[in-house]
Amino acid sequence: MELFTNQVLAGIATGAIYACMALAVVMIYQAIDHLNFAQGEMAMFSTFISWQLMQWGIPYWWAFLLALVISFAGGIAIERLLFKPLAKAPILTNVAGFIALFAIVNSVAGLIWDFTIKQYPTPFGSAPFLGSQLISSHQAGMIGVTVGLLIALYFFFQFTRIGLAMRAAASLPESARLVGINTSWMIALGWGMASAIGAIAGILIAPVVFLEPNMMGGVLIYGFAAAVLGGLTSPLGAVLGGFLVGIFENLAGTYIPHVGNELKLPIALALIITVLVVKPAGLLGRPIVKRV
Repeated sequence: MELFTNQVLAGIATGAIYACMALAVVMIYQAIDHLNFAQGEMAMFSTFISWQLMQWGIPYWWAFLLALVISFAGGIAIERLLFKPLAKAPILTNVAGFIALFAIVNSVAGLIWDFTIKQYPTPFGSAPFLGSQLISSHQAGMIGVTVGLLIALYFFFQFTRIGLAMRAAASLPESARLVGINTSWMIALGWGMASAIGAIAGILIAPVVFLEPNMMGGVLIYGFAAAVLGGLTSPLGAVLGGFLVGIFENLAGTYIPHVGNELKLPIALALIITVLVVKPAGLLGRPIVKRV
C-alpha cells in the first residue's frame, strides 16, 4: 500500500507539470486551432534564460519572474511576427511554421548554451516533505506552484475583463469582434500566457530531468496526451488529463510487467491513439460540429 501511495503522489507531482504543458497547448489550440509543436522548445529556452540569470547572480525567484516576463513577451512576438501572417494560410503551412520554430529554438539554445547536461537548482530542496518518505519537498513544491497557478488562472478568466474577453475571442470570435473586442490581440495575449505557463513547467521539471536543449521532448508528448485525454477545447480537461496521465504513467511503470521507465513514453502515445479512437473530443471536450 505504501508503494501504491508513493507512486500516486509522485504521479500527481509529475502530472502537475503535464497539466501546465497541456494547458499551454490548449490555449494555443483554442486561439488558432493548431497544436504548437514548438511549445516544449519554447519552455526549454525560457528555462535556460532563468538558469542564465541565476548564473549572473540573480536570486532564484527573481530569475523565475524575469523568465516568465521574457517568455510572455517572446510568445506575443512569435505570434505577431510569424503566425499572424499565417492566419489564413493552409494547415500544412502552419505545421511547417511550427516545425521550423521547433528546429530554430532548439538549435539556438544549443548554440548559446551547448548540449551538455547542466544541474538546475530547486528552491524547495530534495529532502522528504514534512518528514514523510512518500513525497519529496521538490515534488510538493511542484504541486503547490501548479495549484496556485491554476487558481490564479481560474480567477483571471472568470472575473477580469481581459480574461472574459480572451474567452469570448477563443469561443465566439465573430461575436466578440461585433462587441468591440480586438480578437487579434486577444490571440496574442493567449500566446504570451501559454508561453509563460510552459516556462513554469520547464523550470519546475528541470531539477528532475536536468537542463539541456532536448529536455522537454518527452514532457511535450505527455502534455499532448493530457490535452487529448482531457479535451483540446477544455482547459479544465487539460489540467485533469495532466494529473491522470502522470498517475497512470507511474502506476503503469510500477505494476505492468516489462514496462519500466523505457516504455513509459510509448504508453503516452498509445493513450493518445486510444482516446482519439474511442472519444475524439476527450473527457471534457465538446464535439465540434461544422455546417456544410
